Amino acid sequence: MSQPKHQRRTFAKTFAGIALTLLAAASISFAQQKPGEAQPPANNASAMQDIWGKYEGSAKAAGAADVQLSLELKSDGGKASGHLTSPQGTFDLTEGSKVIEGKVTLMFGAAGKDGVITGRIQDNKLVGEWTVGTQKRIVELKKVTAPADVLSGEWAGLADTQGGFPFDLTLKIDGEKVTGGSNSQLGEAPISSGSWKDGKLVFVLDSQGGPIAMAATVVEGKLVGTFDYAGQSQGKWVATKKAP
Repeated sequence: MSQPKHQRRTFAKTFAGIALTLLAAASISFAQQKPGEAQPPANNASAMQDIWGKYEGSAKAAGAADVQLSLELKSDGGKASGHLTSPQGTFDLTEGSKVIEGKVTLMFGAAGKDGVITGRIQDNKLVGEWTVGTQKRIVELKKVTAPADVLSGEWAGLADTQGGFPFDLTLKIDGEKVTGGSNSQLGEAPISSGSWKDGKLVFVLDSQGGPIAMAATVVEGKLVGTFDYAGQSQGKWVATKKAP
């Protein structure tokens, strides 16, 4: 049975209104995203954290001897900082250096006069090109991981919560296995599972309020990482090793 004309007109107007609303929302979303700009992944904090640290390797060019390099990358208020050491000396990263989702542009000296490294950090390696003046070399640097015996011992930690939350952490590394526990104003919490692999420390504290998943890397002698408290609270933490 066919609908009356006034019902068909009402349905058509309603459908047109919904279509215009969806089109407007899509236009706004498209306008907010710059052409060619990919949206960052939702959980990029831990991935970014893995980038910072010390790298060592070489730069190669056809017909020339390999050049040994040492690079230290760290986050300074969200910006990349650090320095590059080569046989010619040590050069600080300068303004214009960027590390975005693993892609790097590292400038040394004013306007990159002491060299520029461009490339990508992936799987604990920086692979790209090192340009100094008119000379270009292929560079491959591997992240230097801290030995296990550096991690074993007692650490003074601070979680980035309201007002900061101090805690003591005891670690024992046996190969890739991590044991120990923490002690804070909330009591003691043993490590129920943990691993040390490829320069990354991962463990779970079995606290009275629920499991606390923690991850970290070694940055300038400190443990720097993130935590997830029973899926209810997330944040960052840092720990400094206590003197023996």
